[in-house]
Amino acid sequence: MTHPLFDLTGRVALVSGAAQGVGRAISLAFAEAGADLMLADLNEPGVQQTAADVEALGRRAVAVKCDVSDPGQIRAMFERLDNDFGRIDVLANVAGGSVVLGPPEELDLDDVTRSLQGLVVGRFCCCQEAGRRMLSAGTGSIINIASLAGLTALGRGHAAYSTAMGGVVQMTRELSTEWSSRGVRVNAISPGGVYNNQPEEFVQRVSNLIPMGRMANSDEYQGAILFLCSDASSYMTGFNLVIDGGRSCW
Repeated sequence: MTHPLFDLTGRVALVSGAAQGVGRAISLAFAEAGADLMLADLNEPGVQQTAADVEALGRRAVAVKCDVSDPGQIRAMFERLDNDFGRIDVLANVAGGSVVLGPPEELDLDDVTRSLQGLVVGRFCCCQEAGRRMLSAGTGSIINIASLAGLTALGRGHAAYSTAMGGVVQMTRELSTEWSSRGVRVNAISPGGVYNNQPEEFVQRVSNLIPMGRMANSDEYQGAILFLCSDASSYMTGFNLVIDGGRSCW
């Protein structure tokens, strides 16, 4: 039985990046807590499967194909949200652009711009569209999935990605400061390494940096995001919750 503080019955959540990984895990957690969902991803078959799994849990799900680096597609998605649900209570900003790696002295500025567009500008647009609707209603919760890379330098060619994720973390603080007095909470979660069928060599290298000795499974973020979007965290805003197996403490 779900504790009342974590109950999302009657609420509508929008999750980007819902086809796989953390986005899919979050979507299923929201459905299990009682929410109806709009699910967005570029992977149309994948997001349709997540929608089917949500419906199998007895909740309503609408799947949309959306490139979250494109403000036009984001705005169209929110217009559909208005038509299909008429409200939004929770936004989980998970999807972002591809990670561009390379020595910073050699990075093409177009690649840097694409990283910022997908990870910062697109997420800001999602927050803006959700925020306008939540502010009108006087309530809502936004969670941005950031990264440990936004808090510390990773090296190994991550300059563009880390710069973008630092922007996501600071964007979360700024939006929270602007909106919290009007009923809209904005928080972030910073994972420190999530397993997603990466090559074994990569998994071992990252695991060696984590005190727990392994990467996280996607479903290990379900509890934290349920906490941040529910009444259980009603006095928490502007916070970046780091979930990294102890890596940032080492």
